[in-house]
This record gives sequence, structure tokens and C-alpha cells, in this order.
Amino acid sequence: MAQNIYDDPTFFAGYSGLPRSVDGLAAAPEWPALRALLPDMTGLRVVDLGCGFGWFCRFAREAGAARVLGLDISERMLTRARGETRDNGITYERADLEHLDLPQAVFDLAYSSLALHYVEDLGRLFATVHRALVPGARFVFSIEHPIFMASRRPGWITDAEGHKSWPVDSYHLEGPRRTDWLAEGVLKYHRTLGTTLNLLIRNGFAIRHVEDFAPSEADIAARPDLAEERERPMFLLVAADRA
Repeated sequence: MAQNIYDDPTFFAGYSGLPRSVDGLAAAPEWPALRALLPDMTGLRVVDLGCGFGWFCRFAREAGAARVLGLDISERMLTRARGETRDNGITYERADLEHLDLPQAVFDLAYSSLALHYVEDLGRLFATVHRALVPGARFVFSIEHPIFMASRRPGWITDAEGHKSWPVDSYHLEGPRRTDWLAEGVLKYHRTLGTTLNLLIRNGFAIRHVEDFAPSEADIAARPDLAEERERPMFLLVAADRA
């Protein structure tokens, strides 16, 4: 079973206070770029892997999706998602993405935001998603960028001229990485960019778009704390089609 850090009271309290948890998709700087990767939602059957508070599920229905299934391992997240949803076209279920089982060829779009880096056997999950999608369906997801995940030594490196750089630690050493973010011992799984994309290809997906997301100047003007995100990519955005 995957680590269920979101049901840890300390982690959940911290996560609930983040801008994207308070104000939803509009508060996520990567959302416009991620939204641009989505197909026309009219009439689509959608599955959201790691749906959290249900922000995307509700967006998908407002954009015309026929029905949406939101999956998450956290009971705390699902409780809030259900409490904020008044739509019979959305169903929330508890599911461990590490051992996910979905019916075959029933979805037109699979979506996931910042959840797949918690999955150890990503190849198995990609195979499950592929089987659950109809031919030609789209798979759009964001994950913590592998360069960011490999940047775990604290602090910046400053050269003799005063230029700062962000250290990358053992990028090619794939596997579990534990960090202290909102709570101690958060477990994520580091994979190189090549490994993630090749797992998609081996499981029958055709890659359509890959983006090393960085905030825009407008994003930084609105939120100056995002300036350091220009130093190294924090998020990886991917769109792929089911062959």
C-alpha cells in the first residue's frame, strides 16, 4: 500500500493551508499550462487519479464532462471533496494507485495532478490506465520534476561571483526519497525523465507534449515567492494519447 501521508493530521493541516488547497485550480501556477493539454471535455468520461479535494473533478463537469470518477487514498481528502460537491455526475472512491484496478475501455480522459510521484510501480499504473482508456483517449498528468526531486541537499550553492545554483543530488539513482515537507518522512519515488517517458511508451502511449514547467513573469509578479522556481523546474507536465 502506498504511504497515506495526506491522512496524517500534521500534513493534512499544512496542505489544507496551501493556496491551491484554499483557492483551487486558479491558485496553482501550472494550471493554465496543464489545462492547455486537455481535450474538449464535452461528453467525456473522466478518471482523476489522486483527486484530492475534487477541484479538477468539478472543473471537468463544468467543462462538459459526462461523468467523472475521482480516486484518492486519503479519507480526509475525500471527505472534503464530497462535502464540496453537489453533482451526481461525480463519484469519489477511495483507491490506492499502487494497486489500482479499473474496468477496461471505459474512460475518454485520465488526469492526475501531483500524485504519481508517490507511486512505486509506475509501469503497472500506466498499464492499468492504458487498459481503462478507449483508443485515442488522452492521459494528462503533472508530477514533481525529477530534477527537483533530486535536489534534496538544503540550501543554494554560490560560486565565486555570487551566482546561485540549485544542487542536484544523485539524479541517476532512482528509487525512494524521503523528505520533510509539511510533515516528517514524506515518501516519494524518484525516476529520471527518460524512465518516466519510456514507461509511457512501453505501455502503449504516444507522447504528445512534455513541459518543464516554470512560472511566468506574471506569476512571479503576483507571487514573488515563485521566483526561485525559475532556477530549476519544479513540475513536469505530460500529455499522451492511448494508441
